[in-house]
Amino acid sequence: MAVVEMRKLTVIGLNIGRTPFVHELMHLGVVEINSQEGIVNDEEWMPDIFRTSNSADVSRLEADIARVGTAIEAINRYDTSKKPLFQVREELIRNDFIDHMDRTKTETERNVDTADLSYRQIADGQNEINRLKGIITGLKPWESLDLPLQMKETECSAVILGTVSSKIRFEDLLQKVLEKVPSAVVQQVNADVQQLYISVICLKEEREMVQEALREFAFNPITFGDHKGTAREAIKQFEFEIEENQQVILASEKSLADLATAKKNIEYLYDSLSMRRDRAKIVGDMLSTEMVFYFDGWMPKNAQPEVEELLRKFEFYYEFNEPEAEEEIPVCLNNDGFSTPFEAVTNMYSLPSRQDIDPTKFLAPFYFIFFGMMLSDAAYGIIMAAGCWILLKKYKLEGMTHRMIKMFFYCGISTFFWGVLFGGWFGDFFTVAAKTLFGADFVIKPVWFDPMAEPMKLLIFSLILGGVHLFVGMGIQAYMSIRNGRPLDALFDIGLWYVLLIGLVLFGLGGSVGPAMVSVGKGMSIIGAVGILLTGGRNKKGIFGKITGGLGSLYGITGYLSDVLSYSRLLALGLATGVVAKVINTLGSLAGGGVKGAIVLLIAFVLGTIFNIAINALGAFVHSCRLQYVEFFGKFYTGGGRPFAPFERKTKYIKILKEEKYNG
Repeated sequence: MAVVEMRKLTVIGLNIGRTPFVHELMHLGVVEINSQEGIVNDEEWMPDIFRTSNSADVSRLEADIARVGTAIEAINRYDTSKKPLFQVREELIRNDFIDHMDRTKTETERNVDTADLSYRQIADGQNEINRLKGIITGLKPWESLDLPLQMKETECSAVILGTVSSKIRFEDLLQKVLEKVPSAVVQQVNADVQQLYISVICLKEEREMVQEALREFAFNPITFGDHKGTAREAIKQFEFEIEENQQVILASEKSLADLATAKKNIEYLYDSLSMRRDRAKIVGDMLSTEMVFYFDGWMPKNAQPEVEELLRKFEFYYEFNEPEAEEEIPVCLNNDGFSTPFEAVTNMYSLPSRQDIDPTKFLAPFYFIFFGMMLSDAAYGIIMAAGCWILLKKYKLEGMTHRMIKMFFYCGISTFFWGVLFGGWFGDFFTVAAKTLFGADFVIKPVWFDPMAEPMKLLIFSLILGGVHLFVGMGIQAYMSIRNGRPLDALFDIGLWYVLLIGLVLFGLGGSVGPAMVSVGKGMSIIGAVGILLTGGRNKKGIFGKITGGLGSLYGITGYLSDVLSYSRLLALGLATGVVAKVINTLGSLAGGGVKGAIVLLIAFVLGTIFNIAINALGAFVHSCRLQYVEFFGKFYTGGGRPFAPFERKTKYIKILKEEKYNG
C-alpha cells in the first residue's frame, strides 16, 4: 500500500553516447541496473557479446579513494576545530561542483600527497621511537658497565655477558665459576625481580670452562649486535634519535593541522572519485559489442517520463515492461506524513516481499502509543521531543538517521501525552522536593489514573490494546487473502477466529455489561470453535487429515492467548519508569532539607533522570519493536524484500542538487 510500483527497463544504445549517458543517468538517480552475469554465461547469446572490462580502472580508483580517505582521517585526527554532532552533507549545485573541482583539483591532490606523507612520517616515527625505547629498556640494566658493548674479546681475554634467574644466588654462581676458573672476573652488573645481569671476563682458553660452569645456572648469553660504545653512551645516542623523531612527528602533526583549511576540498575530491568509481563499475556491468551496449533494470513507474526524456535525448532504443508474475522486484517504500519516520522500524525488520503490503502505516500509530505508554513520563517526553526537534532544525539529516530522530520526536510527544494521563512528571520529583525542602504538600494529579496505585486497570487496558493490535494484523491478512482471490480463506481463517475470540471475551467479561452479553458470547464462541474445527483441515486429504487439521487449527487459540499476554509488558515497562524515578527521588531526599539537602536532591535528580531516560527509553524502543515484529507481523507479514538500489550519486560529504531546485 505504500510500496512504489516498479517498471522493468531495457535499453540498447550506441557506445559513442554511453559515457555522457551514464553521467546523466547517475544524475537522474532513479534507475537500478541489473547485473548481466547470467546473460554473459547464457549460451544462446552470440559469442561476440561481452562485458566491458573496467577492473583496472575500478582498482585504480579504489586505491585513490583509499588514499584520499586516509588523508581525511589524518587531518581529522589533528584538526582542533569543533566537530559537529552529526556529519551532514553540504549541498551544492551540480555546475558549481564541477567548476570547483576544475579550479582546485591540482592543488587538492598536492595537499593529499602532503597529508599522506605526513601521516606516514608520523606512523614511521612512532614505530621507530617504540623500537628505540625497546632497545633502551634492554640496555638500562647494563648502564653501569664500563665495557664497550661491541667488545667480545681482546687479544688474550674473552668477555661474556648474560642473565640468570633472580632465584639464583650470585654467591653460588660466583663460587662455581671460580672453582673451575679461579682467574675469572665475575661481576653482578644489575638485578631486578626477574633476573640477574652477569659479566664475566676470562682468558680465551678458559672460555669453554666458564661457559660450562654457567650452564648449570641456565645462563642466557646476550649480544648487543652493532651497538657501539658503553651502554650509557648507546642510551644517550638512542635518546637523541628519539628526540629527532619526535621533532619530525611534531612537524608532521602541524602540517596535518594546517591542512584543516583544505579538508573540504579533499572531501570534494573523495566524493568525485567515488562517483567516478561507481560509473566505471556500472559500465563494466553493461553488455557490449563493438558498436552498441545493453542493460536492463528497474525504475519507479512515476519516474518513467524523465527516464524516457533522457533516452530520447540520446536516441537509444528502450522498452518499459510490467514485471512478470514470479519475478523478484526491488522494493522502495513511499509513505508520507506521520508514518514516514516509522519506515525505520520496518527497514530494521525486513522490507515487504512482492506478496506483502507495506505495514508501516498500520504499525506507526501502535508504535507511537506503545512507546509512550512504556516511558510514560510527561517531563521525559518534553525532553525527548525538544531534543529531537533541535537536532532536526539544526542539522539537515538524511536517510535512516533523519527517520529515527523524527520517530523519536513523535515518541516524545506520545510519552508526554501518557505522562499527563498517568501523572508522571520526573516521577514524583515535585512532590518530594516540595515536602523535603519546603515541608509543603504538592501533588500533580493524573488526568486519568495513577498506574502505580491501580496497576490492574493499566494491565486490562494493555491487554485490550493488544487485542486490537492483533485484530488489525488479522484484518490485514484477511484483506490480502481477498485481494489474492481467496475470500474463503479470509472467512474461515480470520473471520471465524474473530467470532471465537470476541465471543470468549464477551462470555468472560460481558456479565459486567449485562447477562445477555454472556449468552451472546457463549453462542459466538461455540459457532467460532465449531467453524474452525470443521474448516481448519479443509486442505488436508482424507477424513482423518481434515479432523486432525481442524483440531490443530483450534489448538492455535493458545498462541493467541500468549500473544495477548505479551502486551502485559506495556504495564511492566510503564511501571518501571515511575518506580525507578521514585526510588531516585527518595534517595535524593534522604539528606533532608536545607542547602545540603537541596544540593544532594539536585545531584540525585540530574544523574537519576539521565539514567532513567537512557535505560527506559531503550527498553521502550526495543519492546515496542518486539510487539510489532513478533505479535503483529506474525499475523500477516512475510518480509524478505530486496531494497531498491538506484544508480545514483552515493556521496559522503556533498549532496549535488539539480539546478532547477534553485530556480523559480
